[in-house]
Amino acid sequence: MNRLLRLLFVVLIAYPVVLAWLGVSVANRKRLPIKGPGIIIANHNSHLDLLTLLTLFPLSKVHLVHPAAAADYFLKNGWIAWFATRVVGIIPVVRGGDPKQSNPLAGCIQALQEGKILILFPEGTRGEPERLSEFKSGLWYLCQKFPEVPVTPVFMHGLGRAMGKGQWIPVPFFIDVYVDEPVYCHADKAVFISDLKQRFEVLQNNAQGRES
Repeated sequence: MNRLLRLLFVVLIAYPVVLAWLGVSVANRKRLPIKGPGIIIANHNSHLDLLTLLTLFPLSKVHLVHPAAAADYFLKNGWIAWFATRVVGIIPVVRGGDPKQSNPLAGCIQALQEGKILILFPEGTRGEPERLSEFKSGLWYLCQKFPEVPVTPVFMHGLGRAMGKGQWIPVPFFIDVYVDEPVYCHADKAVFISDLKQRFEVLQNNAQGRES
């Protein structure tokens, strides 16, 4: 049932909003994983980020794709929790919890062990439109447990203007998506995070250069 609900969500909501209302151009789509385990990391400027990412995968693979999302936001009431977990397929992450009592990444670890494709937003929360925020270190801790799992950076340009923080109605801006080469975990946390941030900055510069 959950698989069918997710398929209907993508076909009836994600496709009309992202592909028909906004429009998307994707560079290097073939770099995206079509089987798991795999990790997609993307910049986060809009509630439309997830919808856009889901449209990048074949419908036959959508059931494998699960976004990690803040438990305090998406589990705050029963209806939202049901829709987020059963239909959207989020994996709740507890922000600010005590790691000595429970691992906030436990759900992500289980998903990768089950061969899922995990979507992570390393900035942690939605930032200012079309700006990159600092990357959190949770991604590195997760990758340390799965050094063989590829991490694919995806930069989305235009969603911050289409429906940025505080907006509730999407404005029809065309979206450009850039998929980078997959990378693997590095033993040094600072090196790993710095390399990923630089990759996103290069993708961002390419997007801005194309726009101008």
